[in-house]
Amino acid sequence: MKIVGEESYPDCIKSLPEAKISLPGVQGWVAQGNEFQIVFFEIEPIGSIPPHSHKAQFGIVFEGEMMLTMGEETKLYKKGGTYYIPEGVVHRAEFSTFFRAMDFFSENNRYETE
Repeated sequence: MKIVGEESYPDCIKSLPEAKISLPGVQGWVAQGNEFQIVFFEIEPIGSIPPHSHKAQFGIVFEGEMMLTMGEETKLYKKGGTYYIPEGVVHRAEFSTFFRAMDFFSENNRYETE
């Protein structure tokens, strides 16, 4: 599936292993470390991702917008914005535009790869 945005990740990112993500319209490429994963996401305007939790996550927005709800607080994140989700905090996201971001996960097995 090809996702079209203002820009695209360069070949050095798109040559990384692709994450196995069961949500249609969501793609990610994984840089794997011993204790972490960095995932370069491209997300179509798919609406909401259901509430969930996992280990800590830090991200930076490259393109588009995301409404992120952590606990009872909702905030809009745009290009250049950063977010931090502490371990175990239930959160959900909503995407109404094409979205690209890089997320650091403090676990080495957040996503399996193709």
